[in-house]
Amino acid sequence: MTPEQEQALKEHLQAIAKILYDESDPATMQTLEGIEMTLRQQLQTHVSPEIGNFLSKRLQEHKWANPGA
Repeated sequence: MTPEQEQALKEHLQAIAKILYDESDPATMQTLEGIEMTLRQQLQTHVSPEIGNFLSKRLQEHKWANPGA
């Protein structure tokens, strides 16, 4: 990863973290366990599916462009 990509990733992750934090219940994030459980639920609900969809689409595009590969 280039330094520019690392910086862009960091900025995007901070923006995502702010959105997820704003959508969290502060009462559930009073302990490390609460923070972990909230984060895990949000990652499984919002982040992982989007990354999976993106990677799946990229794989399909690759297979379409390279049918013998």
